[in-house]
Amino acid sequence: MRLVITVLISVLAGAAAFAQNKPRARDLGVPFDGVPGTHNAITDVRGVEVGFTTLVKGEGPLKQGEGPVRTGVTVVLPRGRASGDPVFAGWFSQNGNGEMTGTTWIEEGGFLEGAVFITNTHSVGVVRDAAIAWSVKQGRMFQPWSLPVVAETWDGTLNDINGFHVKPEHVTAAIESASAGPVREGNVGGGTGMICYEFKCGTGTASRKLPAQAGGYTVGVLVQANHGRRNELRVAGAPVGQDIPVPVVPRPGEPGPAAEEQGSIIIIVATDAPLLPHQLERVAQRATMGLARTGATSGNGSGDIFLAFSTANPEVAGATREVHVSMLPNARISAVFSATVEATEEAIINALIGAETMTGRDGRRVEAIPHERLRDLLKKYGRTSVDSAR
Repeated sequence: MRLVITVLISVLAGAAAFAQNKPRARDLGVPFDGVPGTHNAITDVRGVEVGFTTLVKGEGPLKQGEGPVRTGVTVVLPRGRASGDPVFAGWFSQNGNGEMTGTTWIEEGGFLEGAVFITNTHSVGVVRDAAIAWSVKQGRMFQPWSLPVVAETWDGTLNDINGFHVKPEHVTAAIESASAGPVREGNVGGGTGMICYEFKCGTGTASRKLPAQAGGYTVGVLVQANHGRRNELRVAGAPVGQDIPVPVVPRPGEPGPAAEEQGSIIIIVATDAPLLPHQLERVAQRATMGLARTGATSGNGSGDIFLAFSTANPEVAGATREVHVSMLPNARISAVFSATVEATEEAIINALIGAETMTGRDGRRVEAIPHERLRDLLKKYGRTSVDSAR
């Protein structure tokens, strides 16, 4: 087992180096509002670390329990792997045909007491149990009981989802691989087998740096995107999905046009702005607007669940006597709202741009969005950024 984990982590390390050279949305000339942070990632919020385990194995016809496997685990650690200090948090369900465990205690107590994990729908239980086991082993139990936050989207189009291929050691590997800095996008971690707007999709991230007069705070977003119909897709306001339709009669092994929206998206918002739980719930609600900018309508079958946390106010959760906390007044919170909307929109488009064409179970093939075609459409609609024209 140690050998398997060592090989897995080595593969992921190589993938990280490769992924940093892949184009992102801004590289293709997609214009966005706002100023990104250093890495244009959720890790631009100081202390936040992100880790992945990516599982890709087998090809051909589905053999339940054997594969093909196209799945994984993503973990977001608000204060990094070295800290067990809880953070203020809030959450919001845009459409609840999905799962995010641990949210009732966040709503009641106001704190996120550990990491946030994202995986496929049928692996929530094993990830939750493994997260608890890791906390116990590391002595990170904030209470005598643990209520981890584990969210999901469904990857059964490409993955042997009923084969239960995510194991406890994959959760541990994701945690141990977590780091700050650039974040891989596309077919990685829990996003490995995901599809959005009927293109290959997966994991995406972005950030915004507020101006000094608005506090200079940072807002970072990470998404696992698995939602939307092709004709809905908007990039920088341009209806590009309508210009790249899904074939009415698909090629063998390829899915046809969706009759209705049945996907999901998980959105995690991080900030260093000093916000209290009720304010963070308001921030989580604003993720809906960034999602809507890309064309989504959150259909009945969609699990669109969002969580926001603040890394400000450290060492408050464990206090045993009266403490004083810092809070951004509501009169100054609008800049955080705007940054959340902007970063969410860009993170979703980055998930699309970063994904690569994938063939999974039963030979099903899902194409990545064609980059040159997207460039041409942005020019057609007059939505190419100045930087890309140089």
